[in-house]
Amino acid sequence: MQELRVILETVAKYLKDHPEEILRLLRNILALRFGVPIAALKWFAGKAKGRRAPKDVQIEAAPPGVRVSATVDLMGTQVRAGATIFVERVSITAEELKFEIRLAGVALKVLDENSDTPIAALLKSGALDLSKPGNLAAYMPKRPAILVEAKDDRLTLDLMKHPKFAGSVRAQTLIGLLAPLVTIAGIESDPEHLDVLLRPFPDGVRDGVREAVNGIRRAI
Repeated sequence: MQELRVILETVAKYLKDHPEEILRLLRNILALRFGVPIAALKWFAGKAKGRRAPKDVQIEAAPPGVRVSATVDLMGTQVRAGATIFVERVSITAEELKFEIRLAGVALKVLDENSDTPIAALLKSGALDLSKPGNLAAYMPKRPAILVEAKDDRLTLDLMKHPKFAGSVRAQTLIGLLAPLVTIAGIESDPEHLDVLLRPFPDGVRDGVREAVNGIRRAI
């Protein structure tokens, strides 16, 4: 509860200092889109906690994508990692919540020049092909369940396979209800925002309403 209060207070202060965001929000509602300020993404990234959480996260717009860099622990080696992220395709149904991501300009730099770990040796030698990060991710040990496909410069993530979604009947029911009514048509950035573009009734009004009604009946 305390964390929610901090978030709400931060949002209120941001809107007070940037009243133009309220007008932008109203315009976006009419255009069926909503935007998240890049500054907000930076704030949330800075709140990440845990021994393995990324540190010194930097986020900046690289329209239509975003450039993200952070210090991470890569197999026991401290690395400064960065990449420009583009969301190429989104698929939302009652069964999946997939995002196809393209990575460009991937960079990995070992922070400790004296590090002698296997991953440090690989990075220093230049043996890793960073232009095709998907091929590297495909052979990750303990590959996360949400990473359903990785090839060349693309990663496909299915958030429905994350334990918090997979083990939550409430979340699955909610997504099943919303998917026939509205979907994400795209995600892109401008210099100050990350915008989510929405499309109503992706399968048509009649089918969308019918599926939503069936979902409500199943939930009841």
